[in-house]
Amino acid sequence: MKIKEVSANSIKDSRGEKTVLVSIKTNFGTFKASSPTGKSTGKYEAKPYKKSLDDDIKTLKKFSDYFSEENIENFDDLRRVEDIVDRNIGANTLFALESAVLKALAKEQNKEIWQLINSKLTSTGKFPRLIGKCVGGGKHSSLNKKPDFQEFLLVPKANSVSDSSSINKKAKKETEFLFKDSDEKFKSKLDDENGWASTLNEKEVLEILKRLNISLGIDVAASSFYKRKKYYYENPMLKRDKEEQLAYLKNLIKNFNLFYIEDPFEEEDFDGFAKLLKKFPDKLIVGDDLTVTNSKRLKKAIDGKSINAIIVKPNQCGSLLEVKRVCDLAKENKIKTVFSHRSGETEENILADLAFGFGADFFKIGIDGFGRESKIQRLIEIQKNL
Repeated sequence: MKIKEVSANSIKDSRGEKTVLVSIKTNFGTFKASSPTGKSTGKYEAKPYKKSLDDDIKTLKKFSDYFSEENIENFDDLRRVEDIVDRNIGANTLFALESAVLKALAKEQNKEIWQLINSKLTSTGKFPRLIGKCVGGGKHSSLNKKPDFQEFLLVPKANSVSDSSSINKKAKKETEFLFKDSDEKFKSKLDDENGWASTLNEKEVLEILKRLNISLGIDVAASSFYKRKKYYYENPMLKRDKEEQLAYLKNLIKNFNLFYIEDPFEEEDFDGFAKLLKKFPDKLIVGDDLTVTNSKRLKKAIDGKSINAIIVKPNQCGSLLEVKRVCDLAKENKIKTVFSHRSGETEENILADLAFGFGADFFKIGIDGFGRESKIQRLIEIQKNL
């Protein structure tokens, strides 16, 4: 496949903020892909743009003619794309560019995008289990009083993606009525990722959610309230040191039978993660800010026995080849992979193809709303077609 032209412009994400849309032209037409944007970001994430979004748009235009010299025939040929733009654009722009290239290649070869990643996948391929955000807090909530933890998650177990999605939607609706009874300030308001916004603290939220009889998870996003070697909670106001944080998390996991625990400690504390995993080897202890879809950070987490699951957000690194390295390394070391959306989403649905193609164990994608429903529907479509 020959790329005749590359261009980009800005569009609005689900938060109304600017993100990048990349277009490429081939003999088979014009193909477009966009990138989400994260609000709660780890400090080890690649920068979304080299200098700025506008600068990345200009850079792609400048490099446009270079792409026509390359012939792209398979997924690994993304290396040719990366060689051209090497360190000249940011991770958001690179992800959108490579996604557009995969769309064009799939069209030319009359394949699904996931088949470009793994041509051996058939109807026996594993479909990821949905993780749906039901309630939000932390940086994702605009309320003054809110849970300190960033996400409260539902992890249903069902026979199909469609059934899982239906369970989550029904549970989210039920939760609205439960919050109206328990939180006098509850206004049925939604956060950045379409989760309910509540003034309750994390224990009070979990008390409500455990009534749903669905496996529960939390994204603590501990780095967001860690400073000067303490975790500073605001609801209620208190601070915990590393050992107190560990003890608190142990109690929450036991009392609420939590299945999924993401970023329970700050992004440097590989040892804290390891202690929690040693205590709860049958739970998912998940790295996000800790590992930022980076194979070197994942290797460090594996060596330290820090996690047994990793969040994969392709725009954290930009490179789909690095995403492949992360997934391969995770599989080799029995680390579960959790493909995840971002707080600022677009209607781009390629994440579903990537999750299935790379054999993700979980798909963390919210429950409904702009930019989330489209990805769930794409995964349902893949399953139905097989």
